Amino acid sequence: MTPLPDCFCPMDGTRVPMDSLAWCCPVCRGPLDLDFAPTPATLKSLAGRVNSLWRYAECLPLTAPTVSLGEGRTPLVPLKEGVSAKLDFLLPTLSFKDRGAVLLAELALRLRPRRVVADSSGNAGTAISAYCARAQLPCTVYVPDGTSAKKLEQIGAHGARLEVVPGDREAAARAAREAADEEDTFYASHVFNPYFLHGTKTYVHELWEDLGGRLPEVLVVPVGNGTLLLGAALAVAELHGAGLIDRRPALYAVQSAAVAPLAHAWTEGADDLVGATPPAPTFAEGIAITRPPRARQILRAVRESGGAFFTVTEDQIRHAQTDLASRGLYVESTGVACWAAVREGVLGARTAVVPLCGAGLKTGLAHP
Repeated sequence: MTPLPDCFCPMDGTRVPMDSLAWCCPVCRGPLDLDFAPTPATLKSLAGRVNSLWRYAECLPLTAPTVSLGEGRTPLVPLKEGVSAKLDFLLPTLSFKDRGAVLLAELALRLRPRRVVADSSGNAGTAISAYCARAQLPCTVYVPDGTSAKKLEQIGAHGARLEVVPGDREAAARAAREAADEEDTFYASHVFNPYFLHGTKTYVHELWEDLGGRLPEVLVVPVGNGTLLLGAALAVAELHGAGLIDRRPALYAVQSAAVAPLAHAWTEGADDLVGATPPAPTFAEGIAITRPPRARQILRAVRESGGAFFTVTEDQIRHAQTDLASRGLYVESTGVACWAAVREGVLGARTAVVPLCGAGLKTGLAHP
């Protein structure tokens, strides 16, 4: 079996062996990155490979999967001139989180912990619980009070133990991190564990392949904890470094105006979060993160790409959801945020792709 790449702290450089079950930097308690710089396969060499994200084997830190549910290879459909949508709500648990969850489950299988814990506003929890069920690993998922009933039902159906934490998304994260410090526990964190980012980056590898070896001028991505955006930045760097694309697309990050700590920092020209963002109700529950641990990395990735931040109102989210439904696409309220941001033409004539990240059945329609 191929040795696991080590992790390191992007803030202070502390190195952490991945087989140690450590989930954060022991010095600053921040998230980890992976010491892994792969070279993607050429477009021609992908022909005939398995029809899942595992076709990009050269770019994944784990190989020979045992718990795959066929995740990846979601369709790309046009929405209007120059703008297409990637239908990641068609992944096995109905959200893009499957891309990273399968990597975490594979990693946990190799480390053989006594139990797996995770925290989530819903979709990451459903994905982690499903892949842990596939791997026959005991799993506990911490969720905030007020999480969508359908997401709770899905997590429970996969056999995970549910811990509903009073308070907001941050309260659920704190509870999970306390549990993660217990002996022989694997923290399947989609925020702190870098393997998750190396799963989400396959979103962009698929775009590159499906667009015939190119990428659009703009990638529009919803951002709460930033796992899809940071995965996209990894993939762009890999493809550009290998000479497989000649220009990097701009990354445009979308937040709900009700909970927009990163957009606020961006407006202030800051490199990190500025002040405190009180939690506020929003239809975009999946990106309602008041203090994302990878804030500095997210802001830097957007800045270096030549991108920017958008915020969307609750009315814009509602209208975008019904608009997509009228086009045959029933998407959860968080998953429509990117379309809400760009459907009126703010990108001009530039080509763009938006992800539709979760199925509408997870939340139902957003009502005023």
